Amino acid sequence: MSFTDLFIRRPVLASVVSFLILLAGIQAGLKLQLRQFPQLTSATITITTLYPGANAELIKGFITTPIAQAVASAEGIDTLVTNSQQNTSTITLNLLLNANADRTVADVLAKVNQVKYLLPREAFDPVVVKQTGDSTAVLYMSFTSKVLTPSQITDYLNRVVQPRLQTIDGVANAQILGGQTFAMRIWLNPDRMAARGVTPADVSMALAANNFTTAAGEIKGDFVQTSINAETSLDSARAFGQLVVAAHGDAMIRLSDIADIELPLPPSMG
Repeated sequence: MSFTDLFIRRPVLASVVSFLILLAGIQAGLKLQLRQFPQLTSATITITTLYPGANAELIKGFITTPIAQAVASAEGIDTLVTNSQQNTSTITLNLLLNANADRTVADVLAKVNQVKYLLPREAFDPVVVKQTGDSTAVLYMSFTSKVLTPSQITDYLNRVVQPRLQTIDGVANAQILGGQTFAMRIWLNPDRMAARGVTPADVSMALAANNFTTAAGEIKGDFVQTSINAETSLDSARAFGQLVVAAHGDAMIRLSDIADIELPLPPSMG
Protein backbone atom coordinates (compact mmCIF):
# COMPACT_ATOMS: atom_id res chain seq x y z
CA MET A 1 0.00 0.00 0.00
CA SER A 2 1.39 3.37 -1.01
CA PHE A 3 1.29 6.55 1.03
CA THR A 4 -1.36 8.13 -1.21
CA ASP A 5 -3.75 5.20 -0.78
CA LEU A 6 -4.31 6.24 2.83
CA PHE A 7 -5.77 9.59 1.76
CA ILE A 8 -7.82 8.05 -1.04
CA ARG A 9 -9.53 5.68 1.36
CA ARG A 10 -9.89 8.38 4.05
CA PRO A 11 -11.13 11.56 2.33
CA VAL A 12 -11.92 13.26 5.63
CA LEU A 13 -8.30 12.90 6.76
CA ALA A 14 -7.15 14.29 3.42
CA SER A 15 -9.48 17.28 3.81
CA VAL A 16 -8.23 17.98 7.35
CA VAL A 17 -4.57 17.82 6.33
CA SER A 18 -5.23 20.10 3.35
CA PHE A 19 -7.05 22.54 5.61
CA LEU A 20 -4.11 22.59 8.08
CA ILE A 21 -1.68 23.23 5.23
CA LEU A 22 -3.92 26.07 4.03
CA LEU A 23 -4.00 27.63 7.51
CA ALA A 24 -0.23 27.36 7.84
CA GLY A 25 0.20 29.02 4.45
CA ILE A 26 -2.18 31.87 5.32
CA GLN A 27 -0.40 32.48 8.64
CA ALA A 28 3.00 32.47 6.95
CA GLY A 29 1.73 34.87 4.31
CA LEU A 30 0.38 37.29 6.90
CA LYS A 31 3.69 37.31 8.80
CA LEU A 32 5.84 37.60 5.69
CA GLN A 33 7.82 40.86 5.72
CA LEU A 34 8.05 42.89 2.55
CA ARG A 35 11.20 44.99 2.19
CA GLN A 36 12.67 46.87 -0.67
CA PHE A 37 16.18 46.35 0.70
CA PRO A 38 17.61 43.57 2.89
CA GLN A 39 17.93 44.22 6.63
CA LEU A 40 21.48 45.27 7.45
CA THR A 41 22.90 46.49 10.73
CA SER A 42 25.94 48.73 11.01
CA ALA A 43 27.64 50.10 14.09
CA THR A 44 30.33 52.63 14.89
CA ILE A 45 32.64 52.66 17.91
CA THR A 46 34.23 55.94 18.96
CA ILE A 47 37.20 56.20 21.34
CA THR A 48 37.64 59.70 22.77
CA THR A 49 40.56 60.72 24.97
CA LEU A 50 41.03 64.18 26.47
CA TYR A 51 44.42 65.67 27.30
CA PRO A 52 43.89 69.31 28.37
CA GLY A 53 46.58 71.69 27.20
CA ALA A 54 48.22 69.36 24.67
CA ASN A 55 48.64 70.33 21.03
CA ALA A 56 47.65 68.17 18.06
CA GLU A 57 51.13 66.71 17.47
CA LEU A 58 51.45 65.64 21.11
CA ILE A 59 47.96 64.14 21.05
CA LYS A 60 48.76 62.18 17.89
CA GLY A 61 52.12 60.81 19.05
CA PHE A 62 51.33 59.87 22.65
CA ILE A 63 47.61 59.03 22.58
CA THR A 64 46.10 58.49 19.12
CA THR A 65 48.87 56.31 17.67
CA PRO A 66 49.22 53.85 20.61
CA ILE A 67 45.46 53.35 20.92
CA ALA A 68 44.94 53.03 17.15
CA GLN A 69 47.67 50.42 16.86
CA ALA A 70 46.14 48.42 19.70
CA VAL A 71 42.52 48.40 18.51
CA ALA A 72 43.30 47.94 14.80
CA SER A 73 43.36 44.15 15.25
CA ALA A 74 39.98 43.97 17.00
CA GLU A 75 37.44 41.60 15.51
CA GLY A 76 34.82 42.95 13.12
CA ILE A 77 36.46 46.26 12.18
CA ASP A 78 36.05 47.47 8.59
CA THR A 79 37.75 50.89 8.62
CA LEU A 80 39.59 52.98 11.21
CA VAL A 81 39.69 56.78 11.15
CA THR A 82 41.75 58.90 13.55
CA ASN A 83 41.54 62.59 14.37
CA SER A 84 44.03 64.44 16.59
CA GLN A 85 43.36 68.03 17.54
CA GLN A 86 43.99 70.41 20.41
CA ASN A 87 43.12 68.68 23.71
CA THR A 88 41.25 65.77 22.09
CA SER A 89 42.01 62.45 20.41
CA THR A 90 39.19 60.74 18.50
CA ILE A 91 39.35 57.28 16.92
CA THR A 92 36.34 56.08 14.92
CA LEU A 93 35.93 52.37 14.16
CA ASN A 94 33.42 51.47 11.44
CA LEU A 95 32.34 47.84 11.82
CA LEU A 96 31.52 45.33 9.11
CA LEU A 97 27.88 44.91 8.13
CA ASN A 98 26.00 42.63 10.54
CA ALA A 99 29.07 42.33 12.76
CA ASN A 100 28.53 41.55 16.45
CA ALA A 101 28.94 45.06 17.90
CA ASP A 102 28.85 43.95 21.55
CA ARG A 103 31.68 41.47 21.01
CA THR A 104 33.74 44.10 19.20
CA VAL A 105 33.20 46.64 21.99
CA ALA A 106 34.41 44.14 24.57
CA ASP A 107 37.48 43.41 22.43
CA VAL A 108 38.19 47.13 21.96
CA LEU A 109 37.89 47.82 25.70
CA ALA A 110 40.35 45.04 26.47
CA LYS A 111 42.88 46.34 23.95
CA VAL A 112 42.53 49.93 25.18
CA ASN A 113 43.20 48.80 28.75
CA GLN A 114 46.36 47.07 27.56
CA VAL A 115 47.92 50.36 26.43
CA LYS A 116 46.58 52.71 29.12
CA TYR A 117 49.94 52.64 30.87
CA LEU A 118 51.54 54.17 27.77
CA LEU A 119 49.32 57.26 27.88
CA PRO A 120 50.48 60.45 29.63
CA ARG A 121 49.62 60.62 33.31
CA GLU A 122 47.70 63.88 32.90
CA ALA A 123 45.47 62.48 30.14
CA PHE A 124 41.93 61.40 30.97
CA ASP A 125 40.85 57.78 30.61
CA PRO A 126 39.69 56.86 27.07
CA VAL A 127 35.90 56.81 26.65
CA VAL A 128 34.50 54.09 24.37
CA VAL A 129 31.02 54.70 22.91
CA LYS A 130 29.04 52.41 20.58
CA GLN A 131 26.55 53.85 18.09
CA THR A 132 24.21 51.68 16.04
CA GLY A 133 23.09 52.88 12.63
CA ASP A 134 24.00 56.11 10.91
CA SER A 135 26.24 58.25 13.11
CA THR A 136 25.52 61.45 11.15
CA ALA A 137 23.56 64.06 13.07
CA VAL A 138 19.99 64.52 11.87
CA LEU A 139 19.55 68.05 13.19
CA TYR A 140 21.81 70.87 14.38
CA MET A 141 20.39 73.58 16.63
CA SER A 142 22.17 76.80 17.56
CA PHE A 143 21.48 78.88 20.66
CA THR A 144 22.28 82.52 21.25
CA SER A 145 21.28 85.16 23.75
CA LYS A 146 21.61 88.92 24.20
CA VAL A 147 21.48 88.51 27.99
CA LEU A 148 23.37 85.31 28.84
CA THR A 149 27.09 84.73 28.37
CA PRO A 150 28.36 81.60 26.51
CA SER A 151 29.06 79.87 29.84
CA GLN A 152 25.56 80.64 31.05
CA ILE A 153 24.04 79.37 27.80
CA THR A 154 26.00 76.10 28.14
CA ASP A 155 24.86 75.69 31.73
CA TYR A 156 21.22 76.24 30.70
CA LEU A 157 21.51 73.71 27.87
CA ASN A 158 22.98 71.09 30.22
CA ARG A 159 20.29 71.54 32.87
CA VAL A 160 17.15 72.19 30.80
CA VAL A 161 17.40 71.70 27.04
CA GLN A 162 19.53 68.54 26.71
CA PRO A 163 17.47 66.38 29.15
CA ARG A 164 14.23 67.34 27.36
CA LEU A 165 15.60 66.57 23.90
CA GLN A 166 16.89 63.16 24.97
CA THR A 167 13.45 62.11 26.27
CA ILE A 168 11.81 62.63 22.85
CA ASP A 169 10.87 59.37 21.11
CA GLY A 170 13.33 58.53 18.36
CA VAL A 171 16.16 60.69 19.69
CA ALA A 172 19.21 58.53 20.43
CA ASN A 173 21.52 61.21 21.77
CA ALA A 174 21.70 64.97 22.09
CA GLN A 175 25.22 66.39 22.25
CA ILE A 176 26.39 69.92 23.03
CA LEU A 177 29.09 71.04 20.63
CA GLY A 178 31.27 74.07 21.26
CA GLY A 179 29.91 74.76 24.75
CA GLN A 180 31.85 76.59 27.44
CA THR A 181 31.77 74.71 30.72
CA PHE A 182 30.65 76.75 33.70
CA ALA A 183 33.76 77.02 35.90
CA MET A 184 36.03 79.41 37.75
CA ARG A 185 38.10 81.41 35.27
CA ILE A 186 41.70 82.18 36.30
CA TRP A 187 43.51 84.41 33.80
CA LEU A 188 47.23 84.36 34.56
CA ASN A 189 49.20 87.56 33.91
CA PRO A 190 52.68 86.69 32.51
CA ASP A 191 54.19 90.05 33.45
CA ARG A 192 53.11 89.88 37.09
CA MET A 193 54.18 86.23 37.30
CA ALA A 194 57.64 86.97 35.92
CA ALA A 195 58.07 89.90 38.31
CA ARG A 196 57.35 87.65 41.31
CA GLY A 197 59.15 84.56 40.03
CA VAL A 198 56.03 82.38 39.81
CA THR A 199 55.51 79.71 37.15
CA PRO A 200 52.29 78.07 35.89
CA ALA A 201 53.43 74.85 37.57
CA ASP A 202 53.43 76.65 40.93
CA VAL A 203 49.84 77.73 40.34
CA SER A 204 48.77 74.25 39.27
CA MET A 205 50.30 72.61 42.35
CA ALA A 206 48.75 75.20 44.65
CA LEU A 207 45.30 74.62 43.18
CA ALA A 208 45.63 70.84 43.42
CA ALA A 209 46.82 71.00 47.03
CA ASN A 210 44.23 73.49 48.30
CA ASN A 211 41.10 72.94 46.22
CA PHE A 212 39.88 69.35 46.55
CA THR A 213 37.02 67.26 47.89
CA THR A 214 37.57 64.87 50.77
CA ALA A 215 35.59 62.76 53.20
CA ALA A 216 36.70 63.77 56.70
CA GLY A 217 35.05 60.82 58.41
CA GLU A 218 32.82 60.69 61.46
CA ILE A 219 32.86 60.85 65.24
CA LYS A 220 31.39 57.96 67.17
CA GLY A 221 30.32 57.84 70.79
CA ASP A 222 28.43 55.37 72.91
CA PHE A 223 25.05 56.66 71.73
CA VAL A 224 25.88 59.31 69.11
CA GLN A 225 27.40 59.15 65.65
CA THR A 226 28.15 62.42 63.87
CA SER A 227 29.49 62.90 60.35
CA ILE A 228 32.21 65.50 59.76
CA ASN A 229 31.91 67.79 56.78
CA ALA A 230 35.24 69.32 55.78
CA GLU A 231 35.03 72.42 53.57
CA THR A 232 38.14 71.77 51.48
CA SER A 233 36.94 73.22 48.17
CA LEU A 234 36.97 76.85 47.09
CA ASP A 235 33.72 78.25 45.74
CA SER A 236 34.23 81.98 45.17
CA ALA A 237 36.58 84.24 43.26
CA ARG A 238 37.68 85.89 46.52
CA ALA A 239 38.57 82.51 48.07
CA PHE A 240 40.66 81.62 45.04
CA GLY A 241 42.34 85.02 45.17
CA GLN A 242 43.54 84.43 48.75
CA LEU A 243 45.24 81.18 47.76
CA VAL A 244 49.01 81.26 48.40
CA VAL A 245 50.89 80.02 45.35
CA ALA A 246 54.46 80.80 46.45
CA ALA A 247 56.45 82.27 49.33
CA HIS A 248 59.74 84.14 49.17
CA GLY A 249 60.96 84.56 52.71
CA ASP A 250 58.24 86.33 54.68
CA ALA A 251 56.47 87.53 51.55
CA MET A 252 53.54 85.43 50.41
CA ILE A 253 52.37 85.61 46.82
CA ARG A 254 48.66 85.03 46.44
CA LEU A 255 46.76 84.07 43.32
CA SER A 256 45.12 87.49 43.11
CA ASP A 257 48.60 89.06 42.81
CA ILE A 258 49.36 87.30 39.55
CA ALA A 259 45.95 86.56 38.00
CA ASP A 260 42.50 87.94 37.31
CA ILE A 261 39.79 85.66 38.72
CA GLU A 262 36.12 85.61 37.79
CA LEU A 263 33.15 83.26 38.11
CA PRO A 264 30.43 83.76 35.49
CA LEU A 265 27.06 83.79 37.20
CA PRO A 266 24.79 80.89 36.18
CA PRO A 267 21.38 81.63 34.68
CA SER A 268 18.35 81.67 36.96
CA MET A 269 17.06 78.27 37.99
CA GLY A 270 13.51 79.45 37.28
